[in-house]
Amino acid sequence: MSHHTHRKEKNCLNCGAIVQGPFCQQCGQENIEPKETAWQLIVHFFNDITHFDGKFFTTLKVLLFRPGYLPREYMLGRRASYLNPVRMYIFTSFIFFLIFFSLNNLTGEDFSEAELMRGAENKEMISKKEYRVLSDSIITGKEFDHLKFTAYMDSIRNVRDTSGKILTSNLDLNLTDGDFRTKAEYDSLLKSGAIKDGWLSRKINYKAIDIREKYKNNEQAFFTDFLNVLQHNFPQMFFISLPFMALVLKLFYRRQKQFYYVSHAIFMVHFYIFVFIMMLLSMGIVQLQNVSNLGKISVLNVFITLYIFIYLYKSMRNFYGQRRMKTILKYFLFLFSMLFVITFLIVLFAIFSIFQV
Repeated sequence: MSHHTHRKEKNCLNCGAIVQGPFCQQCGQENIEPKETAWQLIVHFFNDITHFDGKFFTTLKVLLFRPGYLPREYMLGRRASYLNPVRMYIFTSFIFFLIFFSLNNLTGEDFSEAELMRGAENKEMISKKEYRVLSDSIITGKEFDHLKFTAYMDSIRNVRDTSGKILTSNLDLNLTDGDFRTKAEYDSLLKSGAIKDGWLSRKINYKAIDIREKYKNNEQAFFTDFLNVLQHNFPQMFFISLPFMALVLKLFYRRQKQFYYVSHAIFMVHFYIFVFIMMLLSMGIVQLQNVSNLGKISVLNVFITLYIFIYLYKSMRNFYGQRRMKTILKYFLFLFSMLFVITFLIVLFAIFSIFQV
């Protein structure tokens, strides 16, 4: 549905053909007045991205409550009534990761309320009521006990530093002990023939030297930077996993010749869109819980997780149309394959992220 005024003239402004309806039958351009307001330009922008004129919400409703229906409709060629799956994937993944990154900032000085209260409880220095007073003091500029607050923040940092040491020790990171202290020393040993490393070994050793020189003994700083880089590689990780999972489905359903590789890819695109939306809902529940202190609301995330697993099974059953027992078997094999692929990609991107630090 257009938000612009249609022209009374019947000549197409683009190709000059006589227009029989609202759109030119020759080039497809809508026969509307060329002049538009700023508001119409903004509306046109959002319509081009999401088709908020109805198609987006129609697609969203069907996607959420009719598992497997949209990829089936796409495969059968009934596509005009729904938003293009690739466009919807780009839009939903952009919104998801934008919110995800804004809520998961690993800069070290951003303390959430949960961390503040955990640090306070650990040191038994401040009550929840006193924490509220200090928080309000920061916002309103009222006077408060500066020494007490400073000691309080130090206790929180101690808790965070301790957590960082536990994490880094679990990863067995050792940035201070190495065979080579500098690149010059390592290059000298290579040139003299004392060691004979291949291309990959040299890359690893050079990076290890860089890390030791950059972070010295500060393993916590390295761990924080590493997590930041890895976190910002999540969009690529999700995108790369998609064709792999489509290939797994192609292998599982290779005897059903009506399904091409693209059919499985479209199935996975719709499922990923659904997962993004469910994870956005889950993050919203977590934020609502933090603001309102409603402990029981977190139970909703359990139901969201269960719905994702049920949704995947129903999607496979409805899209591929096989009997229940066959679908259940392939469903669990698919979950195992997805776990393997995601684990492999996490390890791969973790190694890649270390070289980006």
